[in-house]
Amino acid sequence: MRVFQETQRFNQWWLKILKLMMLGLIIYLCYQWFYLEKQANNIAADDTTGQLVVIGTLLLTSGLFYILRLRTSIDERGIHYQFIPFHFKVKTTTWNNIEACFTRTYEPIKEFGGWGYRIGFKGQALNVKGTKGIQLVFKNGKKLLIGTQNPEEAQRVIDRYFKKEIDKRIQQ
Repeated sequence: MRVFQETQRFNQWWLKILKLMMLGLIIYLCYQWFYLEKQANNIAADDTTGQLVVIGTLLLTSGLFYILRLRTSIDERGIHYQFIPFHFKVKTTTWNNIEACFTRTYEPIKEFGGWGYRIGFKGQALNVKGTKGIQLVFKNGKKLLIGTQNPEEAQRVIDRYFKKEIDKRIQQ
């Protein structure tokens, strides 16, 4: 049995720099408020609520990038995907619900408005980085694109299992 599995994270170099900048900002603000006891970012040194809101927002935003990940697997049952934290459980699409399935190159900004959990004119997209994806066209006409960093391997597994489903449909 051949299975394709992939986990992707938002770990681009520019995001790492952004996270470091947010950490530096937290350190700077704490230094200003607690060590120098000065106002920083229009928040006074004795404004505990303001400080908690700013630090909490920066930590939550930075933490979200560590939590976000896209898991994809393809096996004889179908395609399984989970975009954490948006999907609490793995979503499964069985082969018999799919009209077409193939890997393709796409333009994330033009087609879906960027990366992440996206809904655009061309359907829904779950992507983390890059311009390659697994395109699903469902029997009801809806479309889903799942980003991948290994399109050749994904296509080999899709060809193996989706072709069997097509052959079953022809025989019926």
